[in-house]
Amino acid sequence: MDSAKTVKAVKAVGGITAVWQVLGARRDLRLVLLAGVVSVTGDWVLLTGLAYCVYVLTGSTVASALTATAGLLPQVFLGPVAGVFADRWDRKRTMIGADLLLAAGLLPLLAVGGRGQVWIVVGVLLWQGAVVQFFAPAEQAMVPRLVDGAELATANALVVQSRDVARLCGAAAGGVLAAAGGVPALAVADAASFLLAAVLLRCVRTSGEVERRSRQSGRVVEVFGELGAGLRLVAGVRVLRTLMLFVVLAGTGEGVMGTLFAPFVRDVLHGGGRTYGLISAVQAVGGIVGGLAVAVFGRHIPAPRLLGVGAVLFGAVDLVIFLYPLGYLATWPAVVGMVVVGVPGALVMTGLFTLMQQYTVDEFRGRAFGALTGLFGACQLIATLSAGFLARVFGIIPVLMFQGLCYVAAGFMVLLMLRGAKVGTEINAGAGAGTNVGVAGAPIM
Repeated sequence: MDSAKTVKAVKAVGGITAVWQVLGARRDLRLVLLAGVVSVTGDWVLLTGLAYCVYVLTGSTVASALTATAGLLPQVFLGPVAGVFADRWDRKRTMIGADLLLAAGLLPLLAVGGRGQVWIVVGVLLWQGAVVQFFAPAEQAMVPRLVDGAELATANALVVQSRDVARLCGAAAGGVLAAAGGVPALAVADAASFLLAAVLLRCVRTSGEVERRSRQSGRVVEVFGELGAGLRLVAGVRVLRTLMLFVVLAGTGEGVMGTLFAPFVRDVLHGGGRTYGLISAVQAVGGIVGGLAVAVFGRHIPAPRLLGVGAVLFGAVDLVIFLYPLGYLATWPAVVGMVVVGVPGALVMTGLFTLMQQYTVDEFRGRAFGALTGLFGACQLIATLSAGFLARVFGIIPVLMFQGLCYVAAGFMVLLMLRGAKVGTEINAGAGAGTNVGVAGAPIM
């Protein structure tokens, strides 16, 4: 027993050392992580505060659903196409330009002061959702350039952990700012975060130019042909097909959660803005712990196992959070539950990002991510629209339970469908109708 503990301790120390080596040696990774912390903190300030403000102004779960829908529509219709442009444009410049456009797009929120201006919130969320579709695939395609292949899982775990740090700060601040300064205060905080993030990204030295295996004319008319090549890539690799099924279930669950969690806190737990901000934020505490654990030990755990086990645990803990108020009405169990659920949440995100990056080449990475994003958004949109109406018929708790069940089902699906698949970072893909996809490597489970 003592020798086993010693081996575990040595592995832990070695893992921590490896994490610090990655951070110490990768200046550009540090800058991208810091930029992510800053901008995502602002996002959580805005989104957490807006979710609460809109529900307070309108008192309607349907209004909450329609507001959330505004941010999802661009993801559905622009996500796949934006991924094509992420494979055409310099990724670093795309990220910087998107941050500047996101900051400018928040200015109309300064005019929101009552129920009659909720339409402005919808317009701003449409703009933000559209611009983010160009930022996200560029960022995902950029990460593998910042590290060696063996460091990819560690880098993704650090990205996830940085997002959880941002959530911890931003979600709590969002609830406070929403109560103290309303929507204008939220807009100012988020705009400042985007501007600072753009400055940090400007300091990144790694090239954002796309590595191409095939010639492209750059004409816009070819966008749909390039999109088709990306979709064929996704359809041709079993792991990527499995990820598509996963995001169908996860997107459905997240649509329900995004619509009904604020009403759950306000009407079921009888909490106010600060309570909502606290409960939303503390999931990041578990996420930070989970992200650190994955960063330390992730290189020894297959990415499919991270994704599958993480999803099952995530859904199970969510079910406990949604069901306990039926027998005991208090807010502290929700706070504890949200801390706990952050740990498997970190496993899910790290596994998902790593699998997607491992099974795509640089030239197709933006399109593959865009396809998954668009599918996720479509399922989230349908669930968002449905959740607000279903909650009025069946109640908030019964509909929220569906979110947890979706994640449990998605996790078991990944564990079953990817058993015996092979890891490989070598994908042979060509543009056009004759795209061929091949994967080679060792068993992943």
